Amino acid sequence: MRARCHDLGVTLRPHLKTAKSADVARVAADGAQGPITVSTLAEAEYFAAAGWPDILYSTAIAPAKLGRAAQIQRDHGARILFVIDDRDTAVAIGAEAAALGARFGLLIEVDCGEHRSGVEPASDALLAIADAIRAASPRLELMGVMTHAGHSYAFDDPAPIRALAETERLAAVASAELLRSHDHKCPIVSVGSTPTALFAEHLAGVSEVRAGIYLFHDLAQLSRGICSEDDLAISVLATVIGHQRGGPSLILDAGALALSKDVGANRFMPDAGYGRVCDAATLEPLGELAVTTVHQEHGNVPVPDASWFARLPIGSLVRILPNHACLTCAAYPSYDVLRAGTIVDQWPRTGGW
Repeated sequence: MRARCHDLGVTLRPHLKTAKSADVARVAADGAQGPITVSTLAEAEYFAAAGWPDILYSTAIAPAKLGRAAQIQRDHGARILFVIDDRDTAVAIGAEAAALGARFGLLIEVDCGEHRSGVEPASDALLAIADAIRAASPRLELMGVMTHAGHSYAFDDPAPIRALAETERLAAVASAELLRSHDHKCPIVSVGSTPTALFAEHLAGVSEVRAGIYLFHDLAQLSRGICSEDDLAISVLATVIGHQRGGPSLILDAGALALSKDVGANRFMPDAGYGRVCDAATLEPLGELAVTTVHQEHGNVPVPDASWFARLPIGSLVRILPNHACLTCAAYPSYDVLRAGTIVDQWPRTGGW
C-alpha cells in the first residue's frame, strides 16, 4: 500500500481502527511515525502517547468529547484533526474550543454515495459548514475535506470498484475546489478505502489516502478479489472440544465472541460461514471445513463423515480465517506474531472508547 500510494502521488494515512497496535502501525509506516487515522478517542490517546503526532479522528466528533481530546493534545503534543458534517456542530465546537482554551483542526465530511454520513459534495451545505467554522472561533481551523467509499465492498469486480474510486475522488476534489473558490483553505483532500485505493486509475487533486484492512485482510477481502489467500495475516487459534456424531460435526472453543458474528464474506463466498478452518501449523485449508454456527463460546463445524473425528481428535488445534478482521481482532488484548509457525513476539493492542 505504501508503494501504491507513492505511485499515485498521495500520502498514506493508514487507518488503525482494526490494528489498534503501535507495533502494527510501525510496520504500516515502515518504522516512521507519519500521519495516521483512528476511530475512537481511546485509539487517539494510545497512539499520541506512543509518539504519533498527526492523528485524524475519522468519526464525527461531538462537542462533549472535546475536553478529553484537548487533554490528549496537551499531554502528548499531538495534533488531532476532527471530522464534522453539520453546521450547528461547528458552532458548538467553536464555543467549546473557547471554553477549553484549545485549538482544533476540522475536516468536513462529504458523502460520495455510501449515505452513512457526510454532506452533499460541492454543495451549499458544505459551504455553510465552512463559513460556520470560520465565524465560530479563531481557535478553529478548516483543514480540508474527507470522504469514504465504504460501499466499494458491494462488488467483487474491479470495474465497478474502479468507477466508484473515481466517484469518490471527484466528490472530494470538487468539494475542495468549491471551498477554495470561496477563500477557504483546503490543504487536505482525503479519500480512502482499501478497494478504491488499490483500483483507482489516478488520484489527481487528492492529498491523502486512508485505508486500513489491507494491513491484515480477511475473507471478506478475499471473496471480493481484493487480496490473495497468502495476504491473510490474521487467524484465530482454536481447540476441538467435542465431536457431535449426530451431525456429524466438530465443536470448537471459538464462537461468536472469538470470531464475531459478521458473515460479510458469504455474499461472494457462500461457504465461508463464520470462518474457514485451517491446519494449525501450516494454515492450509482443511478441505471445505468452515464454522457454520456460533454460540457465545461454541463453534460448530460440519464434517463430511466420521473419519474427521480421527483426523481431528478432541484436543486438536486448528486455525480459523475470519470473515472480518476488524471485529474479530477487537476481542483480543494482543497479537501473537508467528514466523514459520513459531511465536516470535506478542504485540499489545488498545481497545474500548
